Amino acid sequence: MLTVDEAFRKFKSRLELNDKEQKNASARHTEVRDYLATKFKVDRSFLTGSYARHTKTKPLKDIDIFFVLKEDEKHYRSKAPSVVIGDFHDELVDKYGKDAVRKQSRSVNVDFGVVVDAEDNTDYRVVSVDVVPAFTAGDNYEIPDDDTGKWIKTNPEIHASKATAAHQAYSNEWKGLVRMVKYWNNNARHGEKPVKPSFLIEVMALQCLYGGWQGRFDYEIQGFFSTLADRIFDQWPDPAGLGPAISDGMDSTRKQRARELLMAASRDATIAIDHARRGRNGEALKAWRALFGPKFPLS
Repeated sequence: MLTVDEAFRKFKSRLELNDKEQKNASARHTEVRDYLATKFKVDRSFLTGSYARHTKTKPLKDIDIFFVLKEDEKHYRSKAPSVVIGDFHDELVDKYGKDAVRKQSRSVNVDFGVVVDAEDNTDYRVVSVDVVPAFTAGDNYEIPDDDTGKWIKTNPEIHASKATAAHQAYSNEWKGLVRMVKYWNNNARHGEKPVKPSFLIEVMALQCLYGGWQGRFDYEIQGFFSTLADRIFDQWPDPAGLGPAISDGMDSTRKQRARELLMAASRDATIAIDHARRGRNGEALKAWRALFGPKFPLS
C-alpha cells in the first residue's frame, strides 16, 4: 500500500501534462491559430493562462490563446467588446459548428467534443480552448470584457513571472499544490465550481502559500484550504496591477458558498491526517480520494 506521501506524489504526477497531452494540445491550438489567421489580421498569437503557466489541472480544458490583432483591426477597439467577440464567434462557428462554440465575457470557447470518463481521463485529448482577442497597449494588452462593456488591460507575462517566482520560492512544489486545489475545485460533486474563476485560486496562492515548503503534502493542503476559506471574502487584485480585481467574478453569495466548501475541505483533510496519525493508512488514502476525486490514487 502507498504511504500518504507516495500517494500525493503520484497524484501530483497524474495532474501534470504528459507528452501525449502536450502533443494533442499543440495540434489543437495550432489548428485554431492557423485558421483564425486567415480570418483576421493577426500580428501574433500565443498561449496564455494556466496552461502556459503550468498550473492547468486535469481534465485538460479551456487552453487560453491570445490573438494580438494588427492595426488594421483597430476599428474593433472603438466598438463595444461584444462586437469582436461576436465576430470571432461567428468565424469559429463556420469551422466547428454552432454547438461547439460559445461566447464568454472575454473570449470564445471551442469545445472539441471530447468525452471525460469517470476517472477524469480524456484519452490524452484536449477538451476545449478559449480564444481571446487582444490589442497591444504599450507593454501590456487590452482585451474585451462584455460583462462591463469595456476593454480592460492585462499582462499574462507578469502573471507567468509571478507564478514562476512563487514556485521557486516554495521548493518547486507551489504549482503542484495549486493544481491539486484546482482539481478539487473542478470536482463534479460540487455542481458549479466553488471558486470561479479558477485563476482566483492561483492569485490567492501567491499570498496564502507562504513560509516555504515544509515537506508534508497533507499538512500543506490542509493549511491551504483553511487559509483560502479564511480569505475568500478579501479583495484579490489583478497580480499585474492592471485589470479589475480577480475576486470581482464572485458575489457575496458565491463567496459564502465557496467559504463553506473550503472549510469542509479543510475539515476533511484534518480527518484524513488523523487517520494516518493513528496508523489507518488505507482509511487516510480513501479520505483523500473522497476529498479530491478519482485522480488521487489508492494504490
